[in-house]
Amino acid sequence: MKLFDLRLAALAAGIALPLAAVPAIAQDIRMAIWSANEAHLALFNEIAAAYTAQHPEVKVSFDSLPFDGYTTTLTTQIAGGNAPDLAWILETTAGDFVSSGALSPLKATFEAAADYNLADVTESALSLWTADGEIYAYPFSTSPFGMFVNNDVIKAAGQQTPAELIAAGEWTWDKAEAINTAVAAAGKQGLIVRDFDYKVWDNLASIWNGWGASPWSADGKTCTFTEQPMVDAMSFIHKAIFTDKAIPGPGVTADFFAGDAAMTITQISRASLLPKENPFSWDLVPLPSGPAGEYAVIGQAGIGVFASGKNPAVAADFLAFFSNPDNARKLAKFFPPPRSSLLNAEVLGAANPLLSAEQIENVVIKGISTGKVKPGHAGFAEIQQTARAALDALWVADADVPAVLKSVCDRIQPML
Repeated sequence: MKLFDLRLAALAAGIALPLAAVPAIAQDIRMAIWSANEAHLALFNEIAAAYTAQHPEVKVSFDSLPFDGYTTTLTTQIAGGNAPDLAWILETTAGDFVSSGALSPLKATFEAAADYNLADVTESALSLWTADGEIYAYPFSTSPFGMFVNNDVIKAAGQQTPAELIAAGEWTWDKAEAINTAVAAAGKQGLIVRDFDYKVWDNLASIWNGWGASPWSADGKTCTFTEQPMVDAMSFIHKAIFTDKAIPGPGVTADFFAGDAAMTITQISRASLLPKENPFSWDLVPLPSGPAGEYAVIGQAGIGVFASGKNPAVAADFLAFFSNPDNARKLAKFFPPPRSSLLNAEVLGAANPLLSAEQIENVVIKGISTGKVKPGHAGFAEIQQTARAALDALWVADADVPAVLKSVCDRIQPML
């Protein structure tokens, strides 16, 4: 759905809705999310049950939508008059949702909530979700991308572990690519960029940022797929896939957390997928340095309340409860919080007992403080689909990388 369509949907619903006290009549509210992880859902349901204990008239449910096509499904629901009351929103589409009028304002509700301490939520975390001094979503997760590695698979291929390379000051993309090539030659898969699957191309920012590449200029007006950093980065990725077999090719199914691969790029919320039975020796390390030096990439997600939902006042009240300091501490088990009081090794370590203090400091805390948020743009859903279609020509062995990237710019430049 385009930004214009979102605005129409919001206007049709009537966006100037009062955030009144929760009425004592039966109310069901639904939150759309893209996780179906059992550990995540167990925590969400625990928080929802605590809210219902205080508000017996309110029942909260969580609707897990597939990540691929998530935003399209969400905007289709809004346009069809079936908007959820709340939803997770990707950083890539924050601008569209915030500017469209589709979301209810939240600042007054947060400020009125007991012991909420809105000042503890950092301004940097709120920046994507704020307009003209009003808050339109709570940034529940500000999570750097890191590299989970399977040391057993790496050692079996006769390679040094990333930890050993880090200690030697040699943790680079060239070294990582060599490890994954050797692992692939030994019969396992190399590097999996989780949730990419040759569809969600913007997840490749976790690699191309190491070359200083970006899909468009800082002001969002000019396509930069054709500039040398992106050409070099995409050439590296293409060679890793089709020449060295260091990255599983199109159609290849592999799961790092099942022990199928040497490495995966993802966020700490995925640590819950590490096997409890027959575990392997694993580590979590920062992304390798690239030609542009050390870097970090952040994925951020907000939770917004839809003006066109059935119960926006109730939903906003629940969101204030869901994101209060106590529950933010619980959510920190999977989702690095935006509250400055919780961004420390003690809290994050207690919330993530699988991770060492060193892993939390080097990947999570350092990543949040130095990383860049994944690229986003107004009208991102349409841009994403158009670029994805153009990039299909890249995912073949004999692709002309510069020519394909030029075709991407030819298609998306009119949208910028």
